[in-house]
Amino acid sequence: MNLGRRCAAEFFGTFWLVLGGCGTAVLAAAFPDLGVGFAGVALAFGLTLLTMCYAIGHISGCHINPAVTCGLAAGGRFPLSEVIPYVVAQVIGGIVAGGVLYLIASGKAGFDATASGFASNGFGAHSPGGYAMGAAALCEIVMTGFFIFIIMGATHRRAPVGFAGIAIGLSLTLIHLISIPVTNTSVNPARSTGVAFFQGDWAVQQLWFFWVMPIVGGIIGGLIYRYLSSEEPARPNITGDIA
Repeated sequence: MNLGRRCAAEFFGTFWLVLGGCGTAVLAAAFPDLGVGFAGVALAFGLTLLTMCYAIGHISGCHINPAVTCGLAAGGRFPLSEVIPYVVAQVIGGIVAGGVLYLIASGKAGFDATASGFASNGFGAHSPGGYAMGAAALCEIVMTGFFIFIIMGATHRRAPVGFAGIAIGLSLTLIHLISIPVTNTSVNPARSTGVAFFQGDWAVQQLWFFWVMPIVGGIIGGLIYRYLSSEEPARPNITGDIA
């Protein structure tokens, strides 16, 4: 598949991830009587990733996350020359999804993206549980590192064929269950960027953090798995054979 089509797949995949995950947080989690709360948001992120693994995994590998792309490059699963085009497509997809979500949410009288937080990621005073920067940094690095570790393991040549998307989607659900109280869970700079610009205040000021920490974690995770499985040849895509 040529690079243009793969980047288009990354755009649509990231769009779906941000709309599905952040959309659940913004539109449904605010209404407890609808039955969608903390666990529902975590499940929404996992389900959006799982569905895209099977929809576009065979096209682009379904990274839909700059930290994943960087981590896979560090792990020897993705060419460095294609990192920037993938990341650009992912970020644009996230921002467009944030815009669509903003337009939908604005249909409710009294909606204020700045006051509500608009599902943005934060630390310190903007952490859901009031966690300090150091704790938030450790959380994002560790969670993203294990995310890449799981992705590379689930798509290894010796892993059961056809089940990678399930493992990867459920791992993102688990990550959210652990870290929503700490940072509202990023582990994905495109997801953070997609809503931060519409929150327009503290989320933009702290956005650098949710680029640096997930990418650092992703690279560490990729390098660790590359070391552990250095004797095995790698697949070219993370989910290219799951369908």
